[in-house]
Amino acid sequence: MYFIFRKILFLFDPELAHHLVFTILKLLNYFKLLNIYNKPKLDPKEVFGLNFKNSIGVAAGLDKNAEYLEILDKFGFGFIEIGTVTPRPQPGNKKPRLFRLVTQEALINRFGFNNIGIDKVLENINKSNYSAILGINIGKNFDTQIHKAVEDYLICFRKAYKVADYISVNISSPNTKNLRDLQSEEHLNLLIKHLKSEQNKLSKLHQKYTPFLVKISPDLKHIHLDIICKILIENNVDGIIATNTTIDRQDIFSSKHSHEDGGISGMPLKNKSTSVLKYISNKVQGKLKIIGVGGISSYKHAKEKFDNGADLIQIYTGLIYKGLGLIDEIHRGIQQEK
Repeated sequence: MYFIFRKILFLFDPELAHHLVFTILKLLNYFKLLNIYNKPKLDPKEVFGLNFKNSIGVAAGLDKNAEYLEILDKFGFGFIEIGTVTPRPQPGNKKPRLFRLVTQEALINRFGFNNIGIDKVLENINKSNYSAILGINIGKNFDTQIHKAVEDYLICFRKAYKVADYISVNISSPNTKNLRDLQSEEHLNLLIKHLKSEQNKLSKLHQKYTPFLVKISPDLKHIHLDIICKILIENNVDGIIATNTTIDRQDIFSSKHSHEDGGISGMPLKNKSTSVLKYISNKVQGKLKIIGVGGISSYKHAKEKFDNGADLIQIYTGLIYKGLGLIDEIHRGIQQEK
């Protein structure tokens, strides 16, 4: 049935379709019709001190402003990552900024951290009813110069700390100018030292330890991955998210949208993302927990992430192309493996 619904949905602009779907889902949820679908998917797993009801999460970007936490929770996700959130609200890049590559089961996005700002997002979270683990993905405002980026991250980190179960530090989106420069040794070392110091202070203040992870690009060379792993391990960072979207166009040249700027997600990202995941896993030898994300549209793809070192996985684009059945398929596959 989803594929019939998808055909209709794909007649609309992708960003408009996203809002239409969640408007319908909010209406269904209001009348408690989503309770029919609300079947808990339990396969408990402890990672960086948190108890996940299962290892399947939704990646940042699907719910930028924490507007759909209750809905996503009812779909059976073990954890939900919202954002990317910045200190001040910002509209993001000009539309159109989201493109479907249907043949390749991919998306190109150049949103540019469009969000309502950390304060409003926290208000939405506090009004929401959900049971899944909550991750808050943080970034810098587009007009904050790179040498001042640390302060933007610290603002969000301080405000999110008490509410979040974990915090994800986004330094790898290709859609904010110069953001990926934060993955360089000098910038990353400075940022991580400040965040770790802040984590230590806030854990004492709130009597609560909130782990933080760093989300990296799939386009990094091994020498750069080595530096990142070294810095994160030396500073006792809790984990790493592998990976963000790619700017590599080699697998999408046949698409009419291949010329569009932005990050590519979905199937063209899968092998590249998994390769980075595998390399990092071998490098860190369990010293960092890893969330695998990128190109998961079946249980086979999910298993590939786990087999190559992922402790948890996240999906996004696969959900758009495969529907909610993807969550069920992955969960069943995990259960059958046991």
